[in-house]
Amino acid sequence: MAIPYRSTRSTPDTGSISFAEALLRGLAPDGGLYVPENPPRTSFVHISRGDTLPDMACSVFAAWIGDEISASDQERIVRDALDFPVPLVPLASKGGGPWSNTFVLELFHGPTLSFKDFGARTMARWMGYFLERRSERATILVATSGDTGSAVADGFAGQDRIRVVLLYPKDKVSRVQEQQLIAERPGVQALCVAGDFDDCQRMAKEAFVHPAFAGAGLSSANSINIGRLLPQMMYYVLAASRLPAENPWFCVPSGNLGNLTGGVLAHLSGLPVAGFLAAHNANDFFPRFLSGEDAGFAPTIRTLSNAMDVGAPSNFERLQALLDRPTMQRLIRAERVLDEDTVASMRRVYEATGYVADPHTAVGLEAVRRQRALGALQGPVVVLATAHPAKFPETVHAALGFEPDAPDRLAAIGAQGTAVEEVIPSVEALRPYLVG
Repeated sequence: MAIPYRSTRSTPDTGSISFAEALLRGLAPDGGLYVPENPPRTSFVHISRGDTLPDMACSVFAAWIGDEISASDQERIVRDALDFPVPLVPLASKGGGPWSNTFVLELFHGPTLSFKDFGARTMARWMGYFLERRSERATILVATSGDTGSAVADGFAGQDRIRVVLLYPKDKVSRVQEQQLIAERPGVQALCVAGDFDDCQRMAKEAFVHPAFAGAGLSSANSINIGRLLPQMMYYVLAASRLPAENPWFCVPSGNLGNLTGGVLAHLSGLPVAGFLAAHNANDFFPRFLSGEDAGFAPTIRTLSNAMDVGAPSNFERLQALLDRPTMQRLIRAERVLDEDTVASMRRVYEATGYVADPHTAVGLEAVRRQRALGALQGPVVVLATAHPAKFPETVHAALGFEPDAPDRLAAIGAQGTAVEEVIPSVEALRPYLVG
């Protein structure tokens, strides 16, 4: 039996919808984000160290999606989408230090070398399944601050009933990220927005409620969409199954708070954790909120960890719908790590352990180091490594004096044609791409 989903802005009279409806709509008509009416309680005791990620996903998704997708179709979808390794790498340094009992969960071994591949690839196949059954078509409109767009473009490209329009901020993603974003793919159009990520996100949100686009079949594929978050729950489950019985801490490099929300959903569903550490860059609304400030959203600040450059995180609304403030403050800690500390973290970790971290993962590692120094994190800590360091060659070179080896799939991107146009930061600029 499927569980019901509701908007974060719904009232008791609003009612609920199915997973398929929430997935295909993306954003609720009232502008809210979809959350489970009550997260299903799942027992994770049957999940063993020997299970593969697809094995675990088939088991967990049964509680969240139920019979909306048959068991055989779900297995086919999940095994096709999540067909790449997820190594859990122990950090080891001479004399122990802050990296003792610290692990890096490498989420960047998918096609676009980013953790976004988990959600994008699974979503694309779920959407294709439901659209085929309904004989409908959809347009995926997605705003990206770095890695989401390329993961969505790759995951959805060539789907018969789906086209993709992705928005990214001009001059605010890395060179390698932009190459991935604008690579020519069937059914995908990249738009370079003369603004920042918040402009891209605002344009996307406005388009969903704009009457001119009512017949465009719009849906989202960034963490606005609940379908992105369910697959992201799974690597928390995987990491916990690979560790000793002691409940781990999870350190999550955070921007739009979707990755963190995926972990929170897994925990609310029954996954035992010690807590979460949200590691932010200079865009520090959430750390200020957790510290007790009457914090408000702020303009985006550009940083080295650009995929986390989000001044107004969408998923904060979801977290508020799932957790009251005291519970959130008990479950989640937060750190703010500036650029100079990010570079120092990359250097410090490499010198102590030989591990090469991208700038986003380095923010997480620095947050762990600080919390360990305070005696605040006891037991195992899993740091989510969200992107391959080869996506940030200039930053790695500045920190370590060399560029990381690039996987073959990254080198091949440059050989593709491109499909990109520049637009002003206005929802009206989207009309030619969404209508007709």
